[in-house]
Amino acid sequence: MFFACAAFVWEEVMINIVLHQPEIPQNTGNIGRSCVATGAVLHLIEPLGFSLSEKQLKRAGMDYWQYLDVRRYMNFEEFLEKNPALGNGAKLWMATTKAHHVYSDVQIGPDDYIMFGKESAGIPEEILVDYEDTCIRIPMLDQIRSLNLSNSVAIVLYEALRQNGFPGLQENGELHRLQWK
Repeated sequence: MFFACAAFVWEEVMINIVLHQPEIPQNTGNIGRSCVATGAVLHLIEPLGFSLSEKQLKRAGMDYWQYLDVRRYMNFEEFLEKNPALGNGAKLWMATTKAHHVYSDVQIGPDDYIMFGKESAGIPEEILVDYEDTCIRIPMLDQIRSLNLSNSVAIVLYEALRQNGFPGLQENGELHRLQWK
């Protein structure tokens, strides 16, 4: 699949990031910016704790929000219904502190979906119970409840991209005013 708009062109959409009922617009804006930077699609499952027109959301996403491929769903069932790839080989990974598997120990495929729960409560256990084998966690000290949502997404998203060879992403940078010695 090709995704192109204005200054950005990706050869293929790689990973899908799913936010289940996100509450904080700045987190969603930061996640949207990470999705634009990597060619990932952002899926938002309602209810949202904010309006997509809020200026905090746009400010966190900076001037990239207009380039984001974002899709909205009324609930988890509609999300499953409108993403038939999940029944045809793509996996739905659930990022949760309750998981048995570490995110870096699983193989996240190029068309997979990675779901994160709302900031205050995570993914509901009523959903998690059906996805035990694809629940993944970021290791941390047991005294900490969880990491910031946008940080968690960045950690797992970039691991998924690394596993798949960073397709279509620029891996070498250049100085602007000078040259490397």
